[in-house]
Amino acid sequence: MEANFELRKFVAPEFVFGWDARLLVGRYLDNFAAKKVLLVTDGGIVSSGWLDEIVGVIESKSYNYEIYSKIKPNPSTDDVMEGADLYLDEGCDVIVAIGGGSPMDCAKGIGIVSSNNKNIEEFEGVDRVSLPSPPLICIPTTAGSSADVSQFAIISDKSNGTKMAIISKKLVPDVALIDPITTTTLNKYMTIYAGFDILSHAIEANVSNASSPITDIHSNEAIKLFCSNILPVLDNPDNIYYRGNLMLASLHAGLAFSNASLGLVHAMAHSLGGLKDLPHGELNALLLEHVIDFNFEFEPERYLKIANNMNMGTATSKTEVLDMIKKLKENLGINHTLKDRGVKIEDVKNLSYRTMNDPCIATNPVIPEQSDVEAIFKNAL
Repeated sequence: MEANFELRKFVAPEFVFGWDARLLVGRYLDNFAAKKVLLVTDGGIVSSGWLDEIVGVIESKSYNYEIYSKIKPNPSTDDVMEGADLYLDEGCDVIVAIGGGSPMDCAKGIGIVSSNNKNIEEFEGVDRVSLPSPPLICIPTTAGSSADVSQFAIISDKSNGTKMAIISKKLVPDVALIDPITTTTLNKYMTIYAGFDILSHAIEANVSNASSPITDIHSNEAIKLFCSNILPVLDNPDNIYYRGNLMLASLHAGLAFSNASLGLVHAMAHSLGGLKDLPHGELNALLLEHVIDFNFEFEPERYLKIANNMNMGTATSKTEVLDMIKKLKENLGINHTLKDRGVKIEDVKNLSYRTMNDPCIATNPVIPEQSDVEAIFKNAL
C-alpha cells in the first residue's frame, strides 16, 4: 500500500465558525489593541445592513474607524491603492473586511501595500510579499470565495485587462469570523455562482499536484457538503441549516485550495475575468467540465472519487463524470456558454497566452501546451 507522506505545509488563520461569530469582532480588536479601524466593504453589504451591525459593535467598544466602501466586483489595482492611501492618511492600524471575495481580496491588498510601501502590482506571483499586513479580520458574507482563510488575493489591472494572482502566506488573515447568518441576504444568482466556486476550489485542490492527505480531507468534505445542500437551499433560501452547510463547505474548500493551490480552471477564469470583467464563480462553472475533459486521463481515480462524492450516483468513466457535472449545472439553471457571455473566437489566443502565465497553472495535474488551452477555450464557447 502506497502512502503519500511528501513534505507539505499547511497554513490557516485563526477562525471562529458558527452563529453570531461576526459579533466577536470587538473582542479581536481588543486582542490587537486597535486604535483606529479601516472597515473595507462594498455597496451591497452597506445596503444589506451587515455593515451597520459591525459598526454598532465597534462603536460600543469606542473604537475610531473609517469606512472604505467603493469596492466593485473584481477589485482593481486603483481600488487597492486608494484604500491604502486612506488607511495610511487616517492613521489606521487594523483592517476589518466585510463581504465576499472582492472586499476581502482588496483588504489583503491594502494591507500589504500599507506595510511594504509598494504598488500592488509589485506583488504579483508567488511569495513576493516581504512584510506581513497589519492585523486583518475577515467577516465573509458569501459561501464561496474562501478569501477569509486563503493565502490568495486576485486583483484586476484595468489598464491592461488582466487579473493578478498574488499568493503568499503573508496574505492569510489573522482572524476569520465565519457566520452563516450573513449569507441569508444572498440572492439566488449569487448563491449559485459563489457556490460553484466552492466546487471548483475543492475539485482543483483535490487533483492538484500539491495535494496531500490533509487537503484531501477538506476537499472531499467540501464536495459532499456543497452537492448535498446547493439545490435544497435554492428551494429554501432562508433555511439556516442549508446555509450553514454551504458556509462550512466553503471553509473546507478554502483550507484545501489555499494549501494545495488550484489549476487550469482558475488560470483560465483569471484570464477571462481580466479581459471581460465577468463574475468569477460563473466563469468557473462554464469552464469546469471542459478542463476535466482535458485533465481526466492524468488523474482518473481522483476524478472518479470526486464524482462519487457528489451525491449524484456512481461514476465509472470520464463520460459519466462529465455527465454529472453537466447535470448539476442543468439543475442549477446554468445553461449558457462563454460565447453567450460575449467571449469571441478571436479572444482565444490572447486568453490562452495569459492563462499560461497564471501561477495556478503550475499545480494542474499536467502542464498544458498553449494549443491545449486554446482548444479548451474553443470547446467552452
